[in-house]
Amino acid sequence: MICRIILVSILFNLAAGAVSADGDIRVERVQFKQGESAAVIEGTITGGATVDYVLGALQGQDMNVSMTTDNTANYFNVLPPGSEDVAIFIGSTSGDNWTGTLEAGGDYKVRVYLMRSAARRNESARYTITLGITGSGVASATPEGAESSDARVEGTPYHATGQVPCSMGDAPSASEQCAFGVIRKGPGSAEVHVTPPGGFERVLIFIDDKVSATEGSSVKSSKSGDMWSLEVNDYEHYQIPEAVISGG
Repeated sequence: MICRIILVSILFNLAAGAVSADGDIRVERVQFKQGESAAVIEGTITGGATVDYVLGALQGQDMNVSMTTDNTANYFNVLPPGSEDVAIFIGSTSGDNWTGTLEAGGDYKVRVYLMRSAARRNESARYTITLGITGSGVASATPEGAESSDARVEGTPYHATGQVPCSMGDAPSASEQCAFGVIRKGPGSAEVHVTPPGGFERVLIFIDDKVSATEGSSVKSSKSGDMWSLEVNDYEHYQIPEAVISGG
């Protein structure tokens, strides 16, 4: 496994040539329309410019990515949660279509780029990329310790949905309400998916009275009674009742 990870990293850096030294990475979060499980995006890149399409997904779900382009030096890679350079799929060596079952939940990046030689010539590419996620994720395996009687909300992977107090800014407040869905994984363990204003999804991971977030985001947490107060990246503020995590 270690050798495989090292090999993928080497292939990414040497074969993919994804981002030139002067290139910029533009990040776009992808959200599917209600009732749909895929999105089709048309775009253009020039030179060392690179685009990261970010999709939130659950462990066990299936992801499919395919791309058509007018430039043979235009490819995409797929990066797992928390990775900035190690890819689980490298388009320049594996083609323009990928389907895989996701080994971890979190934010995946689909990185679209020009090979370094084409970037240095300041070439352009027009592309169409299709991004899809299917499956319920956790439905294929019940995590150890999870309550089998904790029914899911119909049509979702969540055990419960609702609203929690939230705010964005330098100072915490409870001035707004954010939609959430929770996937319970056993006593004291859960993934809480919160949608703050702006449309992006924040995944908060609770394990044994410790809280973390996807993409290596910094999290400050405190608990008073049955209420968690969380601050993510010194800007996002959430209040999560214990009942959301453990039920009841």
